[in-house]
Amino acid sequence: MAVKNQPNYQYQAEIEKLRDRFQFDFVSLALVQPAEDRFVLTWQYASGNMNDRYKRIVLHSGKGIAGIVFKTGKPMLIQNVNTDIESRDLFNYPIIVAEQLKSLGAIPLWEAARVQGVLLVGYRVENRLTQAAFDQFQEGLGKEFGAFVAGEVGQP
Repeated sequence: MAVKNQPNYQYQAEIEKLRDRFQFDFVSLALVQPAEDRFVLTWQYASGNMNDRYKRIVLHSGKGIAGIVFKTGKPMLIQNVNTDIESRDLFNYPIIVAEQLKSLGAIPLWEAARVQGVLLVGYRVENRLTQAAFDQFQEGLGKEFGAFVAGEVGQP
């Protein structure tokens, strides 16, 4: 079931509910663009955003948070941007810079055995998203998010 086949699924409303429920400062959904756009990832939906810069971010596989999660198919947690990412490497993570995130996590969204999207959640405060809190979020999210299966490959 492709995203384009589910026009009635309200991703914007869903990420706003997630932001409210878990008290995140920022939630965003990146989706893979069609083959004619070379399968790049773009942030399509956001809640708690400071501006619209996220709309201009285009990521390739392996680049940025979404690109890394897309390529590996595994969740990614950065508890403290200031200690976990060298300041000279921040340009590789445009969503962190654009939204001034300090603690964040991202999970892959699967469709037909391929990552088709990335769900990112974060705070503008260091060390706010711990491993336990990230695990709790993933459990609370469940196995489905719209047309996607949420989580890591091989998870039941």
